[in-house]
Amino acid sequence: MTIQIIKAGKPAQFKADINAQVRATVEGILADIEKRGDEAVRDCSVKFDKWSPESFRLSQAQIDACIAKLSPQTLEDIQFAQAQIRNFAQIQRDSMKDVEVETLPGVVLGHRNIPMNSVGCYIPGGKYPLIASAHMSVLTAKVAGVKRIIACAPPFDGAPCPEIVAAMHLAGADEIYCLGGVQAVAAMAIGTQSIKGVDMIVGPGNAYVAEAKRQLFGRVGIDLFAGPTETMVICDDTVDAELVAVDLLGQAEHGPTSPAYCLTTSKTIAEQLPAAIDKVLARLDTAPIASVSWRDYGEIILCDTDEEMLAESERLCSEHVQVMTRDPDWFLQRMSNYGGLFLGARTNVSYGDKVIGTNHTLPTQGAGRYTGGLWVGKFIKTHTYQRVLTDEASVMVGEYCSRLCGYEHMSGHKEQADIRVRRLKKA
Repeated sequence: MTIQIIKAGKPAQFKADINAQVRATVEGILADIEKRGDEAVRDCSVKFDKWSPESFRLSQAQIDACIAKLSPQTLEDIQFAQAQIRNFAQIQRDSMKDVEVETLPGVVLGHRNIPMNSVGCYIPGGKYPLIASAHMSVLTAKVAGVKRIIACAPPFDGAPCPEIVAAMHLAGADEIYCLGGVQAVAAMAIGTQSIKGVDMIVGPGNAYVAEAKRQLFGRVGIDLFAGPTETMVICDDTVDAELVAVDLLGQAEHGPTSPAYCLTTSKTIAEQLPAAIDKVLARLDTAPIASVSWRDYGEIILCDTDEEMLAESERLCSEHVQVMTRDPDWFLQRMSNYGGLFLGARTNVSYGDKVIGTNHTLPTQGAGRYTGGLWVGKFIKTHTYQRVLTDEASVMVGEYCSRLCGYEHMSGHKEQADIRVRRLKKA
């Protein structure tokens, strides 16, 4: 059994090695917004986005005007995508059950699934107006039952992006702001004179936005520490090199540091893929970005067996893993390290990113080893409770508790148990 690296890429960039200048810039912006609030937010918006409206929050009239700019087909497409995402999110929500059980006579334990009170959703819109990110964050939070959902997106071509605004509104955002970058994340997390802070921040963004979320984590919750988009195609000779090239470059266009891996048992695909990549790049408007990503971070790994491809995929732990083999379910049953799985040649990552119903905010940089992606459960806190119903039960648990506290030399804890044993124990 041998694994051959036909094309190697640079090691993926990890946020732990984030540029010191990015870190310092973000620290300064956060400190300034905490100190000066709205004034600092406006200064940042002017500096970075050349954007200074009378109010960053859109009025209902402004929202309606954005929606009016869209064609019926565009609105129908947005609503179709949201229907799929809402449906799957509701199925996920329905799978989460409150529980209550009498574990011992007179001892009742339980948990409740409680939605967060407030969430801030960041929707990128500088390089690409990422309409789908509004569905994935705002709509999922809405299905979870979050009481207050605010959404921010930067201006696009000097104005609120009509498609993003429509998607945020139709998804159920309670407040919509045309505000981008670190200043948007900071305003939502810290709060200003005009923007009430939230409990959690979600949504993708550039290196500065990701660093802002990292620095704010703990003060507020976040969805994930996000790095560059990653994609992997696992394939055999049931597909051809052109299809593999399209699916790799479809994600490489996200940015010039996006890893793209091809794991294959087909020598033909391994040999033909470089030429196929060049052929597909020739028809992509995003070739200037995708070509750099593939050149620097693309890999072709030729394996002898499915077992070898499985081992490599587990090692690399890619955000997106597309399986196009004779038996994709073989990988479904065995894989444990990935963000999202896309099974069979009829599907692809783009379907998941935009419309099919699963969430596209997924773990990167190996985080799939310990977490899944954004889903309705991320917006819900599972809180436990306990109740002791009888004197006898309290005495029984108390006697055990007293001895266990004594072993740990925690006299205060021990006395909590002892006072109940003394008062409730029958003579």
